[in-house]
Amino acid sequence: MTGPQPLHERQMQRATAWGRVMVIGMILLMGFQLARVVQLKISPNEKLAAHVGSTMSSRPEFAKRGDVVDRRGRVVATSSLGYRLFVDPKLVHDLGTIAAEIAEAIDADPVEIDREIIPRRDRRYVVIRHLLEDWQVDAIRRANIRGVGLQPRLVRHYPNGELAAGLIGMVGFEHTGLGGMEHRFDQQLEPQSGRLTYLRDARQRALWIEPTGYEPGRSGETVQLSLDLVIQEIVERHMQNVVASHNAGGGRMVVLDSQTGEVLALTDILNPREGWEEQTEDPMRERHPALGRNRCVTDPYEPGSTFKPFIWAVATELGKVTLDERLDTPAVGVYRTSRGRRIRDAFNHGNATWHDVMTKSLNSGMAIVAERMSKQQMQEAIARFGFGQRTNCGLPGESPGIVTSPRAWNHYTQTSVPMGHEIAVTPMQMVQAFAVFARDGTLPRVRLTALGPEERALEVTNRVLSEEITRKTRRAMRDVMTEGTGRRAQSEKYQLFSKSGTAQLPKRDGGGYHERRYVASFIAGAPYTDPRIVVLCVIDDPDPEIGYFGGAVAGPVVRDVIDEVLIYLGVEPDQPDIEQPMVLRRP
Repeated sequence: MTGPQPLHERQMQRATAWGRVMVIGMILLMGFQLARVVQLKISPNEKLAAHVGSTMSSRPEFAKRGDVVDRRGRVVATSSLGYRLFVDPKLVHDLGTIAAEIAEAIDADPVEIDREIIPRRDRRYVVIRHLLEDWQVDAIRRANIRGVGLQPRLVRHYPNGELAAGLIGMVGFEHTGLGGMEHRFDQQLEPQSGRLTYLRDARQRALWIEPTGYEPGRSGETVQLSLDLVIQEIVERHMQNVVASHNAGGGRMVVLDSQTGEVLALTDILNPREGWEEQTEDPMRERHPALGRNRCVTDPYEPGSTFKPFIWAVATELGKVTLDERLDTPAVGVYRTSRGRRIRDAFNHGNATWHDVMTKSLNSGMAIVAERMSKQQMQEAIARFGFGQRTNCGLPGESPGIVTSPRAWNHYTQTSVPMGHEIAVTPMQMVQAFAVFARDGTLPRVRLTALGPEERALEVTNRVLSEEITRKTRRAMRDVMTEGTGRRAQSEKYQLFSKSGTAQLPKRDGGGYHERRYVASFIAGAPYTDPRIVVLCVIDDPDPEIGYFGGAVAGPVVRDVIDEVLIYLGVEPDQPDIEQPMVLRRP
């Protein structure tokens, strides 16, 4: 029989039991505290939530803005990821040496860096460089300078420099379109950034990423323009040359695919001249070529005689005159309308046929037939070709042009419009309307985006003229090249059908016209046998001492552009051999 346990054994047992209870209690208490901390972190009550920062962090995942490409897929505008260099002065160890450390890494001037940091030492974000080169990014990462950071940003690139800048536009600081096609298609080009959300620790390190914590970004759509970069280069080169050679205030040119309505190229040049009171200004263009307005759609001009084919064709279709009818145009002096208005021709021909009125560009003949038309017929003729209406091509700021209202329409208007006066049109309207003569009499829809085969098949057009009248008008304009004002623009490769125009330059204040300042223009389609393109050239305010007639100033450049463009497009020449006059030379 065992005796009672010694006192020290009983004390040891009690101590061990209490120790176990205390350990278990401490474990339970710590577990409860841990659970409470987790509960407060994950789902704090409303009172505490206002004072507790989130344990979740998120960062954006950049997506790429859509590319802009030309009709053949050449890149016009694209984006890439770049890095901005910034400093947080509050985290910098020594503000006196930080500039030297950064300058050594990126090969910059430390004085310039100091000028950025010191005045902003109380801020938490000071930009040093908005965009670093790749080697500078690597150098900053290797240097690992405290308080210096790299911020990712999207960078827009225009591989062709300023080629077609006025059409393409540009993006701003937030990578949104500011003008041109960048603005027009901003919604399609704009990307949707992704986001990465994760649980972080006290040192901001990622602990856990939920399966649903990553939202991938979506790149913007690719926009394919109708523009052809090769044709655009041809146009800009020739326009720069003609504006410079004629000391002009500027120039505009549009090349249109007459069969599809696609704009293949367009350019708008301003040439400020010392000592001249220029009629056109564009302050935004001075800041950047892509920010200026595109005068091919924004600035109407008086077309002069290039407008005659439209009224000529409609008057012929209405039966107001026949091609062989002889009109009492003056042999000398001026023509007087039924109400005594004086109409002057550049050159008198006397008793000319209606066909001659086109080829010789006779204002008097247009006025005679215009009086046979009613005001309503004249107004409907203008509307048929789309004048007084926007083409809705997509470029911002497009003007509908200027057409006299029916209420203000008078005898002066009735006899002025057929000559291309008292009406103002945009270059885009002109090429669209002239394409009627290059087609089957239908008016195309002008486009700045490329058409696919299916879209071309479904394209809807409006009939403006019958095919017969279209052919007759085109034939008369072909004869302009051989018998009339287009002879100096005759091509040795292709048969052109064309019309020239020379209009006086209106004064800026609207108070009439300048006596010796003009707008010279020339519009043509080619080839005559199977038209492919329409080209318009408008030369603003050429130096009259050098030349100012549309056929002499704008005609040759249109011919040269047509020749180069059609050869580039692989179009076979259709010009029969032109017999050259024999030149006798002295021995």
